[in-house]
Amino acid sequence: MVIEKTNQVWSTDITYIKLEKGFVYLAAIIDWHSKKILSWKLSNTMDTTLVTTVLNEALTLYPTPEIFNTDQGSQYTSYVHTQKLKDNGIVISMDGVGRATDNIVIERFWRSAKVERIYLNQYNTIKELKEDVIDYMEFYNYRRFHETLEYKKPMSVYHESLKINKEIFNTLEKNVA
Repeated sequence: MVIEKTNQVWSTDITYIKLEKGFVYLAAIIDWHSKKILSWKLSNTMDTTLVTTVLNEALTLYPTPEIFNTDQGSQYTSYVHTQKLKDNGIVISMDGVGRATDNIVIERFWRSAKVERIYLNQYNTIKELKEDVIDYMEFYNYRRFHETLEYKKPMSVYHESLKINKEIFNTLEKNVA
């Protein structure tokens, strides 16, 4: 499938991060076209509330995607999560069992976040980790150049795509009238 515009396909996943005493979970949603992280949350539990909170925030802040890709984790196959997608007219796409490549965009983001920041630090508390994740998300969305985006930043590509989509819509609307 060719991804041609922002908000065409979103992906989500959960990763774990080691603290001094235990683990916490980071869930995030990424836009496939721009690579922009739309929403994220840290939690000490990996449950439906975590992923639904991230989804609700993204749907509140951004236009509804056409397709939403996840793995087949119980959080993502739960009634509350799938029903939220259906209620918004979003096509649900789930990876085949053992096919992480179907969700490659978010998996690649986890790799970048961990190699560029998380593995370089030791976190004693969730508060320390959260402050660093906030800083990394700002860096990633606004300042990090991406080779796959022709060395542009995710936020720039996201806004450029929205502008182009609006111009195309306005042209089409004029031609119909």
